Amino acid sequence: MNIKADVGLIFSVIFIALIIFSAIFAPYIAPYNPYAIDPNSILQPPSWHHLFGTDRIGRDVFSRIIYASRISIEVSLIAVGISTFSGLFIGAVSGYFGGITDSIIMRFIDIMLTFPVFFLILAVAVLVGPSIINIMIIIGLTGWMGIARIVRAEVLKLKSMEYISAAKLLGKSDLYIIFRHIIPNAISLVIVYATLGVGSAILAESGLSFLGLGVQPPIASWGSILSEGKDVIQIAWWMTFFPGVVIFLTVISFTFIGERFK
Repeated sequence: MNIKADVGLIFSVIFIALIIFSAIFAPYIAPYNPYAIDPNSILQPPSWHHLFGTDRIGRDVFSRIIYASRISIEVSLIAVGISTFSGLFIGAVSGYFGGITDSIIMRFIDIMLTFPVFFLILAVAVLVGPSIINIMIIIGLTGWMGIARIVRAEVLKLKSMEYISAAKLLGKSDLYIIFRHIIPNAISLVIVYATLGVGSAILAESGLSFLGLGVQPPIASWGSILSEGKDVIQIAWWMTFFPGVVIFLTVISFTFIGERFK
């Protein structure tokens, strides 16, 4: 038994559970209104009154990070959902039909993979404009290629199984076989890689928000809080330190959980 791995897994699960709990119950556990401006509390360092300090207009950073978890988790989960279902279906079709269909899909995936993913996301975000919905769709539609290749490889093994041949002999349609037999048997592998994708989606959303192309003010996201702190980092280190630590631990936790069960 790998004790270090088990401790890391337990920590990762607990931390992710806390982040999800914060996202769900943010209005009840945040000590302050994250949008409330307080001229008497501008750039206060961490204290018992403000655990993570305050920002340039007196807003409580701890409360803003709690509320921002709702945006970061929501965007990442929906984006991963889009990429997972897209990759799952495209990979299943490619592997099941093979031939020219498989060749066209795989060449398209190869072309997509030649572009650095974040710069592709950045370019599309500039074209369509910043909004929560756009960010979800952009991240989702630029992250399905890896899952599609994994599913294709799994389908190539599954389609030679006897129960697939039996379904064909019974006259079942190709779509029926794909959705009834192929996808359910490949879904467990996909879930593991989707878990890894959540961390990447959080990084992408945070990066876009940091650059001003993601969630727009006054709505808080981890990336936008980090961006607000970069201009005052020399006098208010807490504005970049705390959101940076939360992003780091969240991404590491999702990655560790995914790798642990890979």
